[in-house]
Amino acid sequence: MTYRIAIVGATGNVGREMLNILAERRFPVSEVVPIASRRSIGVEVSYGDQTLKCRDIEQFDFTGVDFCLLSAGSDVAREWAPKIGKAGAIVIDNSSCWRYDSGVPLIVPEVNADELERYMKQNGRRNIIANPNCSTAQLVVALKPLHDAARIERVVVSTYQSVSGAGKAAIDELWDQTRGIFVTDAPTPEVFPAQIAFNVIPQIDTFMEDGSTREEWKMVAETKKILDPDIRLTATCVRVPVFVGHSEAVNLSFAEPLSVEDAREILREAPGCMVIDKHEDGGYITPVDCAGDFATFISRIREDATIENGLNLWVVSDNLRKGAALNTVQIAETLINRNLAGATA
Repeated sequence: MTYRIAIVGATGNVGREMLNILAERRFPVSEVVPIASRRSIGVEVSYGDQTLKCRDIEQFDFTGVDFCLLSAGSDVAREWAPKIGKAGAIVIDNSSCWRYDSGVPLIVPEVNADELERYMKQNGRRNIIANPNCSTAQLVVALKPLHDAARIERVVVSTYQSVSGAGKAAIDELWDQTRGIFVTDAPTPEVFPAQIAFNVIPQIDTFMEDGSTREEWKMVAETKKILDPDIRLTATCVRVPVFVGHSEAVNLSFAEPLSVEDAREILREAPGCMVIDKHEDGGYITPVDCAGDFATFISRIREDATIENGLNLWVVSDNLRKGAALNTVQIAETLINRNLAGATA
């Protein structure tokens, strides 16, 4: 069985990564169709050893498409996801548009794949599935097995997020500013609210009334929807001068005792997790180490002696992969493996 796949937003960082991952994981495709806005018609993108030309979303007929992987922003998702879903394709959207809709599942396959079973058996479903925020995806992959073992009551997380999470223009800004500091004057910030080169910025997305940023709110709302509505979570999200790879310092409070040794073994066996945790120089993961990898890496597992049943973790993942493109492809794979998706024979 093979599947016809459309990639909307194929010229963006995540769209190109989706194409790479489909090829790397040998997803059973009959056809891959890269789609973008009218100004990108004919732009070439790579899929394995093939070069494909982008087609115009306004002119493309989605009839006969099995999966549409959508990474073109909330405005495009709001307009096009219902249309594409109505045409019969299963839309897996990487934007924030549908994440908080009670009628749309928010999925990380290692955590809540069973929600797909419930959703796909619903009458009148919209054929839209949401992909979580990149910082949330890697967090819940690490939290799920520990939550099952000892029930997490509270999470305090500080993120160190790479510029690629803000798109190609953000990558260019870090590069230009870094070069500018050594060659000329550093350029005026355009994508970010402050200089990003050799700096950290304690703001991702816009501010809300309570002083939190929207990125911090997303982590709270999405963790509750994906993992457990009773978990209390507070986040501080920080942009750092790293090109690819989000890092998170995570402090956990459990309802029941959980030793460092047990936590380490549980995470070693957990799907999607890779433990690198030695008490020595370099015995941990960094963003440079994780770039291009599928796993969510976990290091610095240790007791927090200041609270009862407390642990600390260091969690790192390639945000363009597990935080976006990989998770999207994994959702499609899960639907296929559970016989929940149609196919082209």
